[in-house]
Amino acid sequence: MINQFFSRYKINTRSVSLAVMLLSLSGCQLVQIQEHKIDDTIKVRSQHIVNSHKFSIDTTSLLKILSYTTNTCLEQFDTCTKHISAQNVISPSECYSALSELYLAQALSLDNKASQQQLEKAASAYDLSLKYSYAYLFKSGSNPNQQTFDLRQMQVRTFYNYALSRLMRLQFQSNPTQHALHDFSVGQQKYRIDSTHYPELQKLNIQSLQSSYVLNFSGFDKVNRQDGLGAEFIVARQNEAKIPNDFILDPITHYADQPNPRIHHPHYLSVTATVQPEQQMATADEIISGQIPFNIHLYNPYQHSTATLDGQEYSLTANYTAPFAYWLAQNQLGKSAFLSLLDRVESLRMPHLYMLEPYQPNKKIVVLVHGLASSPETWMNLTNNILGDVTLRDNYQVWMVSYSTNMPIVESRFQIHALLKQAFAQTQPLSASSQDAVLIGHSMGGIISRLLVSDQDISKQAIPLMNYEQFSRLQQNPIIGERFQFKSDLPFSRAVFVAAPHRGSDLTDRWYVEWAKKLVKLPTSFFDQVNIQLTGSKSTEGLVQNGPDDLSPSSRFMQLTNQVIPKADFPYHSIVGNANSTQVLSEMSDGIVPYPSSHLDQAQSEKVFKGGHSIHAKPETILELRRILHEHLNAKP
Repeated sequence: MINQFFSRYKINTRSVSLAVMLLSLSGCQLVQIQEHKIDDTIKVRSQHIVNSHKFSIDTTSLLKILSYTTNTCLEQFDTCTKHISAQNVISPSECYSALSELYLAQALSLDNKASQQQLEKAASAYDLSLKYSYAYLFKSGSNPNQQTFDLRQMQVRTFYNYALSRLMRLQFQSNPTQHALHDFSVGQQKYRIDSTHYPELQKLNIQSLQSSYVLNFSGFDKVNRQDGLGAEFIVARQNEAKIPNDFILDPITHYADQPNPRIHHPHYLSVTATVQPEQQMATADEIISGQIPFNIHLYNPYQHSTATLDGQEYSLTANYTAPFAYWLAQNQLGKSAFLSLLDRVESLRMPHLYMLEPYQPNKKIVVLVHGLASSPETWMNLTNNILGDVTLRDNYQVWMVSYSTNMPIVESRFQIHALLKQAFAQTQPLSASSQDAVLIGHSMGGIISRLLVSDQDISKQAIPLMNYEQFSRLQQNPIIGERFQFKSDLPFSRAVFVAAPHRGSDLTDRWYVEWAKKLVKLPTSFFDQVNIQLTGSKSTEGLVQNGPDDLSPSSRFMQLTNQVIPKADFPYHSIVGNANSTQVLSEMSDGIVPYPSSHLDQAQSEKVFKGGHSIHAKPETILELRRILHEHLNAKP
C-alpha cells in the first residue's frame, strides 16, 4: 500500500530515505539557545582559579583545543604545560594567560602541604605563574592601558597579584628568624627587594608579614581599597619595649632629652609590592627562563597611588582600612577604656598618641580625642571615612589620643597638651604637618579640646580651692599650677566639639551614677605626686576630683571652666545630638548632655542631628565632619 502511495504521487523512495535521514540528523542539533539568569552568566564568565577554584572559560577552551580537559591537564601537568608552551599557532597571549592560571592552580594545591619539599614546589609554581602573568600583561604586544576593561586582563592581573603575594609570604615564613625583607631566590630565579619608595621599611625590624587579601574585618561598613597592580600586605613592626607605668608630674622636663615612648609610630604598615624584570627590554622568553633577575618594589600606598612598570604608569593596589582595623583588633582598646576608669590598665596612666600611618610632612594632621570610658576605637567609622575619601586621604594624616578618663579633666588636658607639644615638635618645620591642624573631640574629649585651643589662666580662682596637702605640694612643685594655665600654643587652626558637655551633665548627679562613680579610682602614683591621702579622710577634699565627678554641673571644675572659650577669631564647630522628640532647643538632649551644655555662641557652625550621645558615629555626623575637613582645606591661611 505504501509503495502504491509512492507510485501514485511519483515520489522517489530514495529521496524519501534521504529526507528521513536528514530529519533524524536534525534531531541532534548542536547549537541551541538557552536563556540564563544574568547573575549566572556573569558568574560563569568571571570565574577563575582564585575566586572559585575553577578554571576560567579561556583556559578551559584552550585546553579543549589541545585535546585536554582540566583534569587530564593537571594529571599530566608537565606534558600539558610543555604542549601549550610549544604552540606556534595559538597566540602567545592566550598561552601565557593559560599557563599563568595553570601554574597558579598547581601552586595552590601544594601550598597547604606541610613538607618543606612541597612548599618549595609551590614557590616554584608561584614563580612561573608570576612570570607568565607578567609576560601576558607586558610582553604580548599590546598596551595594558588600552585593555583596561578586558575581562581576561583583569583575571591575569589577579593571578599576578596573588602569585606575588603568596610567593613573598612563603619566603618570609620559611625564614622565621629574619626581621627584614631580604633578597631571595626561587630555583635559578633571583628576586631583589627594593624599598626606595618606602624608606620607613629600610631600617624596620619586622615581626610579621600578612597578606591583606585573606583578611576580613567586621565592624566596618566598607573596606577602602584601590584596585590595580600589586600585592597588598600588612607589615607589623616588632613589639615595642615595655613603658614604665608611673605617673609623670612634668612630662616636658622628663622627656626633654629623650623621645617620649608614648608617641607611637604606626605598628602596622600597609605595603603594596610590584615585581618586574631588572632589564625592562628583556623578551618574554628571557623572562620566563629565569635569566633576568626580578626586582620587587615596595610602595607606601598612602604616598604612591601609581607605579611605573615596563615604561608605563599603572594604578597600584592598595588597602587603606586593613592596618587600622588590624591595630584596633589586636589592641582591644575598647575593653581597656572601661578598665582604665577602675585604674586596672596601668599603661594608660599617662596619655598615648598613635599615628595611623608613617609621618608625612606634606599632610595636615587631624587629632581625635575620645570621651569618658572610651578609646580611639570610637572613631573607627570617622577614620575609615577619611581613609575612603581620596581628597582627605591625600591631605590629612590621623593622630589619635588615648587617655585614662578617671583622671581629673584639668590633669588630662595638661598631659595631653604636653604630649601633643612633643609630637608636633617632631614635625618638619614650615611643612603642612606643622601648621593648620584640626582638633576633634567627643564628650569629655570635647571639653579637653576646647581647653586646648583656649588662652586663660584660672589659677587665681583655683588655688584657694585646694586643701592643705594640695597647696603644700604646689609650693614644692610650681608645675602643678600650670594645670590651671590654659595655652593655645599648639598648631591647631580649627576644632570640632561633638556632644561636648561644656557646662556639665545632670546625669552624673543621679543616684545610680553616683554609686557607679564610687568604683572609679585614681592611680596611686598620681596621688603620691600630689600628696593626697587615700584613706577617705577630709584631706582628699579640695580641688582634685576624678573625671566623672568633674562632669557634674556643680563640680568645682565646671564652675572654673564653663566660661572658658576658644581664643579670639579661632574657627570652631559644634555637633549636637537630640534624642528627644522636640525642636525646642532648650528641651533637646542626647540623653546625657542637654543642648544648652553643648551649645557655644561663637561657633562657626552648629548642627543638631537626631541621635543619642554616640552621635559622633552616626552617618550624618561623619558627613558633616568630612564637610568641615574639606572646608578647612579650602580655607585661606
